[in-house]
Amino acid sequence: MKLYDRSASGNCYKVRLFAALAGITLDIVPVDFAAGEHRHPPLSEWNPLGQLPILRDGTHTLRDSQAILVYLAGIQGDADWWPSHAAAQAEIMQWLSFAANEVQHSLCAARLVLKFDAPLDHAWALKRSSSVLEVLDRHLLEQPWLALGHPTIADCAVFPYVVLAPEGGIDLTPYGHVAAWIARMRQLPGFLPPPA
Repeated sequence: MKLYDRSASGNCYKVRLFAALAGITLDIVPVDFAAGEHRHPPLSEWNPLGQLPILRDGTHTLRDSQAILVYLAGIQGDADWWPSHAAAQAEIMQWLSFAANEVQHSLCAARLVLKFDAPLDHAWALKRSSSVLEVLDRHLLEQPWLALGHPTIADCAVFPYVVLAPEGGIDLTPYGHVAAWIARMRQLPGFLPPPA
């Protein structure tokens, strides 16, 4: 399997992180994002949105980090990461959606402004980040992991932009339960550190 990747991307990192934790071997193909390689064939045909990551498994192509997590967990077959019953899958999907919406449009957006000079509203992203982190912190007060009482792809989906939040000017100090969860993630066997 080939992962078309940008090392600084939190969305790419979540796929690399899960693969490392689950023992899945990926052939990492760096994409020169600055040169616009993602906007030309074949990458532009595989993902017309011009985004990374892209996963190629034989002739099967997937875009979107959340979809790739579900696919990799499904083919890996470990029910701890992605169970087969609907209620557990739905519990995990809530957090995949949280990563794709709330986290993406707050913590990620703030980082995009400061690290990549994205034309987004940093003040608005910071304000939204506070409410997102409060929700996460309250949830983690009651349980150690995001879903099902143990690590799942939900944790892999949410973790990257939380741990990278300081790069967006976000102070994680007030969120002690989030900090404890980050520490637990770092202790998982096979943990892959975030991009420098």
